[in-house]
Amino acid sequence: KRGEHFVLVHGSLHGAWCWYKVATRLRSEGHRVTALDSAACGINPKQVQEVQSYTDYYEPLMEFLATLAPDEKVILVGHSYGGYGVSIAMEAYPEKIVLAVFVAANMPGPDLTYPAISQEVITSL
Repeated sequence: KRGEHFVLVHGSLHGAWCWYKVATRLRSEGHRVTALDSAACGINPKQVQEVQSYTDYYEPLMEFLATLAPDEKVILVGHSYGGYGVSIAMEAYPEKIVLAVFVAANMPGPDLTYPAISQEVITSL
């Protein structure tokens, strides 16, 4: 049986490196694993000053999903702030995601939209 393809989305102040134990375990079980660095995280070359939005921050994830073969589906796993990336990806590429896992992650919904979250952050500064 062919293993699943897991895409691991880290939380804030982390990078793909934080998934090393999970990725190792999944690979040992025969699964494919992709752990990406969000913009300005880990080894991603973008500078913090260049990240002005969720779109900027999750650009590496969205670019990766865009390159998947039309029939390839992945399991997204997001931790903490990575839940936002998982939610954005689910909206943008529903045909490429077979399952989404939120691990102690932020999970916006119909009443808690990104504009509402952004506005709340701005007013709290």
